[in-house]
Amino acid sequence: MNDLKVFHLTGWFGLVGVAFLAFEIPLWVLPGNPPLISDAVAHSQYLADIRVIALTRVLFDMGMYACLMVFFAGFRHLIQKTKPEYEWVATLVFGAGIVWWAVSLVADSLEGGAVLNTLGGNTDPTVVRALVEGTLLIYNGSIAFAVTALFMASAGYAILATGAMSKWIGWVALASAFLCLVAIPSMYAEVVDHNAFYNVAGWGPTIVANVPPLIWFIVASVSMIRKRLPTVPPVH
Repeated sequence: MNDLKVFHLTGWFGLVGVAFLAFEIPLWVLPGNPPLISDAVAHSQYLADIRVIALTRVLFDMGMYACLMVFFAGFRHLIQKTKPEYEWVATLVFGAGIVWWAVSLVADSLEGGAVLNTLGGNTDPTVVRALVEGTLLIYNGSIAFAVTALFMASAGYAILATGAMSKWIGWVALASAFLCLVAIPSMYAEVVDHNAFYNVAGWGPTIVANVPPLIWFIVASVSMIRKRLPTVPPVH
């Protein structure tokens, strides 16, 4: 497989990964607002009621992660081919991306475990609460924001330093990294409420730290697909 095919395949996998996320968004909106996690009994019943929806979200996540892991590998290849001396940055981008999805899979596993605990009519609300709370700092939380910031910052630097993509795509990545950093301190907020703006479960950090990276994945994937000639190292 030549470099051009690798770049195009990378872009298409990136867009399919974004599509998985787009299909997943209604599954977060349709069930309505969940009860407070502090109300373990009500939250356990909520998960029992939406168990099919919740497990389908996990399934879509697995598809998204698989696709974007291909994207990470292809993006690393692009940077390395453009300027081989920046391979260390390409490796950093790839490593940050893999860690990002690895910790997110842990959160999905905890959420799936919470849902499975509600099956069979012998739900233990204490266990469900512990599993759900275990996802908070990882899934759309401060841990994920920190790793996302590292990925976006290294990707932005790689683009600006190598010229592998248009510079504005690099600046979008750096702006995304900054917004992720802004969202990290939300873990210190005392109230854990999905309806509040800025706390560990609030909608503010979720939007601020997820929408800009999502936009970056779209434009970066399209940029990869539109490549017509393989990138080669500059001649000195």
